[in-house]
This record gives sequence, structure tokens and C-alpha cells, in this order.
Amino acid sequence: MTAIDPAALSADPTAPAPLALPEQGWLEWVSARGDGGLDRARALVDELRAHPPAATLDVLARWDAVQTAMADAGSVGSLFSEVHPDAAVRERAETVVQRVQRLETDLGLDPDLFAVFAALDPEGLDDDASRLLERTLRDFRRSGVDRDESTRDRLRELNERAIVLSQEFSKNMREDVRSIRVRPEQLAGMPQDWVDAHPVGDDGLVTVTTDYPDVVPFRTFAHDAEARRELVTQFLTIAWPANDTVLQQLLAVRREIATLLGYASWADYDAEVKMIGTGEAIGDFVDRITDLSTDSAQRDKQVLLDRLRRDRPEATDIDGADATYYAELVRKEQLAVDAQRVRTYFDFERVRQGLLDVTGRLFGLEWHRVTDAPSWHPDVATYDVHADGERIGRIHLDLHPRDGKYKHAAQFDLVPGLAGRQLAEGVLVCNFNRGLLEHDEVVTLFHEFGHLVHHVLAGRGRWVRFSGVATEWDFVEAPSQMLEEWAWDEAVLATFARNADGETIPPELVRAMRAADDFGKGYDARTQMFYAALSYDLHVNPTDDVTARLRQLMARYSVFPYVEGTHMHCHFGHLDGYSSAYYTYMWSLVIAKDMFSAFDADDLFAPEVAARYRDRVLAPGGRRDAADLVHDFLGRDYTFDAYAAWLAR
Repeated sequence: MTAIDPAALSADPTAPAPLALPEQGWLEWVSARGDGGLDRARALVDELRAHPPAATLDVLARWDAVQTAMADAGSVGSLFSEVHPDAAVRERAETVVQRVQRLETDLGLDPDLFAVFAALDPEGLDDDASRLLERTLRDFRRSGVDRDESTRDRLRELNERAIVLSQEFSKNMREDVRSIRVRPEQLAGMPQDWVDAHPVGDDGLVTVTTDYPDVVPFRTFAHDAEARRELVTQFLTIAWPANDTVLQQLLAVRREIATLLGYASWADYDAEVKMIGTGEAIGDFVDRITDLSTDSAQRDKQVLLDRLRRDRPEATDIDGADATYYAELVRKEQLAVDAQRVRTYFDFERVRQGLLDVTGRLFGLEWHRVTDAPSWHPDVATYDVHADGERIGRIHLDLHPRDGKYKHAAQFDLVPGLAGRQLAEGVLVCNFNRGLLEHDEVVTLFHEFGHLVHHVLAGRGRWVRFSGVATEWDFVEAPSQMLEEWAWDEAVLATFARNADGETIPPELVRAMRAADDFGKGYDARTQMFYAALSYDLHVNPTDDVTARLRQLMARYSVFPYVEGTHMHCHFGHLDGYSSAYYTYMWSLVIAKDMFSAFDADDLFAPEVAARYRDRVLAPGGRRDAADLVHDFLGRDYTFDAYAAWLAR
């Protein structure tokens, strides 16, 4: 891809420019970006409170400017607290997040400010402005603005405490990288490129860490059961015991907030603004998926156990320390798919470029590499996004692990897009190695990139409240889960999946991969329901011993037994971000399967349906309810039918 001058591609010289990142002086820049946004927001609020405009639309415009200033500051704080290589910058960014969220709390509890909005006349507003007013009034009430002064003061204290605990929970996970030391012969089964990247130390041992580029292939391929179990145990005890205490404190804060606001539980409070509606419906959904997936789960688990017994005749069950390894053996021996052969077709650089080509063709976008853009680390690759000759966004791909960096995979906002005012910018943060990828990692990359596309395409509206991935939080995964389907299509993979000899991945191998992927989907669904049940239950039923409760829920929902000595809740990051709503992933998958049914399986790039999906589901952002977006795309309400058929297949 040829490097270009981004300015040369902008047909409109007045179009918003990308955010100017610094060459150096990051600590000062993050401080200035954060403090500047907050100062701007406060000044606008003071003016709005003291001299509110007469016209409702003008009041909303002023409030939008406040929200934009806060979003600009908060995005920088959230991103750089997780990815900047300098610990001092990360800590300063955490402070920015605290201050932004503190201001959000103060504004939400300000009765004088609320009075300005409560007095507004909605007559004559268009649909978007009317929706903005309704959502703003709802936010105030959910903040507790209509409670008495002492309750508002307590809510303020609790929200500030929740911010600090959330950051501590994340920091403990980010900074606790564990490792095991193994003998070279214990690497038997590992891919040669992985072995070459892990030299033997002076003591004759090899270090294997709990970072994803180590733990995922090791638990998949390493023959040595003892070493696998040791690494999996370390992985499932990241941030223990520190985060056990932090989590209990965070759960207690959420319970008290919900109680003060008049809700039976945090789950009820949180679900009120989601598609699912109520906390009780979460439990019902978890049980429904559990029932749908049980037969498939038990059938495929028995296959794993039978294969384990060939190596260990005395085995009576199989747990997470062995399940991934034996699933790979089953796929290789019984389903004719060797993941080590598969990975030879997925060189990281080719995959990254292939992803850009595929999504560009699908959504009518062009990705132009910007080689001279400043960034926070040399690994970061920056691209301008163009549609119909116009630059509509900028993305940054930060895809390799390093010390102090966010350990999972996620899309972060850098700038919320607004028509004529701000260029949408997003950052994809992952932890892939630089060589060959597992196909599961390719799927993950497609998934997370789906969030990035959503952020950019939905970044050309008027109101920041609806910019980007601003739909109900139990829908946001659906577009990304649907994009995963393109990472399984043989025609799509043929465009970029090639081995070192330049040979394209064979169609019959892709078909076998798809068949092999169906193996285990039932027990994967049950595992997801265990996570969802844990997420929900901890926010509904207080417990003095989270590990004990985890074991109970695992016995009920997962088909795999607890791995002794582990405490996975301590690095289950979704207990922070998604709180009681981890069910979101499966809820979204139900919708994703239904939306994908509208595409032609023989031509995933068919322009009419792709454009309709882009324009009716992604581009609106949060301007309409998710159920209405899906109905507009499908021409009907979404159903469980496609998901149930897939699960039964």
C-alpha cells in the first residue's frame, strides 16, 4: 500500500482534520487534552445553567457541546491508561478518567441543571433531537437527581469510589503477567516458529507467560499435560488475590447505588436501558440457551473424554487444563483439521492487509496507510478511512503485546465522529504475535475490527450521544460477531490466506475447518452461559466467597469442572465493563446469526444487501433502538430461529 498525503485526498478543505497526536511530551499532551476538555465542559455548563437559550434545540446544542468536550477528554484517558508504554502517562490518563466520570456524576446529580431540561418543550423537534431530549432526561433520573440532598451526596461518593475500584481492577489484571519455566523437551508439540521465538535461558529452561501469544498456543498444542496444567492454573489466577477484594468492594458499591435509586438489584438497574429490559430476563435467557445447547454440549464433551481416556484410562472427567488440547486432537485426528497446518496460511502481515481489503470491498471503504502520523508506540499502524473520495475517519491498529498494555482485545474510541466537526478516530488494541496466527486469532481480529468499522461509519451524525457504537449495550457485539462469518468463507480466505510458498489455502481445508468449528459449539455455549450466570448472579446474590460461588455456578452451567486452585473471576475483565450483562455476547450472537441469514452464502459481497446492512444497521449509530435497526434491515423482527438451527447443525 502506497503512503499518501492524507490532506491531498480531502475534497473539502474545511472537513475536520485528524487529532494531532504529539511526537513527544505525551504526559503534557494527555494532561492538556483532558484538562482542556473538562474546562471547556464546565464553562459551557455554567453558561447553560445561568443563561439557558429560549429554544429547545439551542439548549440541546449547548448540551451536545458539553458532552463532546467530555467525550474527547474521556476517550483519551480511557485509551492511554491502557496502552501507553510510559507508566507515568498511564497513571495520568487514569486521573483524567476519574475527573471526567466525577464531572459526569456531578452533572447528573445537579437539580438546577436538570430543571433546565425538564422545562423544555419537545414540540417541533425532529426524531433525533426528540430522542436526545428523552435520553437526557432519563439519564438525569437514573443518576438520582430527583432524590433528596443526602442521597445525592451518597450517590456521588459511591460513583467516585466505583471509578477508583474499576481502575484498580483493570490495573491489577494489566500488570500481573505470570509465567512458568519449562524444560525444552516440554515444548514438544509446539509449532517450530513459536519454539524459535522462545530461546532457552542460561539455566536451561524456557519461559512461557500468561500473555495470549504464549498461553493460547501452549494450551492448544503442548503435549506435556503437567506443563499445560501449570500454565492454565497461572492464567486462571491472574490478579489473585488482589482483585478478589477489589471485586467484592465494587459489587457492594453497585448494590448500594441500585438500592438508593430504588431498584431491586444492580442487574435490574443496568438492564433497564438494554434490549433485554429486566434483570430477571437475563436469568431466563441464560437458562434458555443452556437448555438449547445441552445435548450438543454433552455429546461433544464425551468425544473429548473418550480421547483423553486413550492417554489416561483412569480419567473420569476433563477440565479446562485439558479441554483445548484434546479438542485440537479431535479436530486433527477425527475431523482432518491440523491447526498447525492451518496456521501456516495466516501470516500476520497478510492477514492484516486481507482484513482491510475484505472490509473495504464489503462496506465501500478505502484504507490509506499514513506512515508519518505520530503515535504512542512504533507498533501502531495508522490508516485514513475514505468513502466516495471523502475522508470519513482514521483508525490506529495496536496489535502486539508489550509490558503494561491492555491484555485482551478491544476497540477504544479516540475521537467520537461528528459531521463537519470531528473526524471519527478509533483504536484496535490486540495482543497477537508477529508471525503466524491461529485461525481463532484471525476470527478475533475480524470481530474486533467490526467495532472499529461501526465506530467510523456511525461517526457522521449531528449528536455525540448517538455517535459510533452507541446502541444498546447488549447489541454492540452483534455486528462484530456477524463480521466473523467472513473469516470462515473459503472465497474470502482465498484472497489473503497463503503459506510461505505462496500457496492459497485449499478450499477443502476451509470446508473441513468449518465442519471442525461446529465441534464443541454446544459446550462453548454452556461455558458462555457459565460466564453470563456468574456476571448476573454476583450482582444479584451477595456472597462472602466468590470462588465458592463460582464453583457452584460452574457445576450448574458449564459442562467442564472447576480447575482446582484457580480464581478466574479476578481477571474476568467483563465483570468491570459489562458488570451484570455478560449475557450480551450470546444475546448479540442470536441477532448476528439472524442478520447473517439475509446474506447470500455464495456471494458474501453482494452489494445490495451489504449496502443495506451498512446504511441501516451500522451508520445510524444510536439514533434508533437496536430492534428497530434490525427490523429495518431484515424487514421483520429478529428471531431465535437462525441461532437454534446453527446450534442444532
